[in-house]
Amino acid sequence: MAHENLYFRQLLSGRDFAVRDDLATQMRNYVYAIGDSQTREVILVDPAYSVGELVDIVAADGYTVTGALATHCHPDHVGGSMMGFELIGIAELLDLVDVPIHVNRDEAPWVERITSVSPSHLVSHDSGDVVTVGQIDIELIHTPGHTPGSQCFLVDQRLIAGDTLFLDGCGRTDLPGGDPEQMYYSLTQRLSKVSRDSVLYPGHNYSGAPSAPMGDVRDHNYVFAPTSVDQWLAMFGGGR
Repeated sequence: MAHENLYFRQLLSGRDFAVRDDLATQMRNYVYAIGDSQTREVILVDPAYSVGELVDIVAADGYTVTGALATHCHPDHVGGSMMGFELIGIAELLDLVDVPIHVNRDEAPWVERITSVSPSHLVSHDSGDVVTVGQIDIELIHTPGHTPGSQCFLVDQRLIAGDTLFLDGCGRTDLPGGDPEQMYYSLTQRLSKVSRDSVLYPGHNYSGAPSAPMGDVRDHNYVFAPTSVDQWLAMFGGGR
């Protein structure tokens, strides 16, 4: 059953914010805002590129940012150095609002190193933990593979998957910290609790549609074709 107080927005870099940022437009990152319409609190998922705009967007809707969730440590999701660019992210968000940044326990050292955010601002979590904004519960699911501490967020039958799973394909496993075998188990076992009726919201707009039912993704996404870890490694062991 849908939570009647849920506030949920999907925001695309280069279109909804950071519209003059060529890298943001090229990378096509999604940022998500999850909030409670009664308490007017909101948590931002993977705020990057133009965090001031993101704070202003939700403020225009009458919401105050009270926290952030990080799917993983890559700079296009949390800020830091990438391809010779210095990306804005959670460090700059903390300059605007003093809020906790929720990360997976295995990802915390990576986030700290890449963003230079103080450990005192990071809240480390285990899989199955719940982060609450107002009366809205967000379940954290550890999905290693793209990075050691990649995590997805399940809220009201919506799965925010970061770079773990896209509508077509999945995250790369050939980058530092990537593990193709762990990715197989994340997709086929750790996310198996997510129902076919739930809707997948990815970390990037790599497909025409912004979201899709998990049932459709499982039926049509080629990453679910292998039926064993050996088949998976034969097909995807070298990365995306």
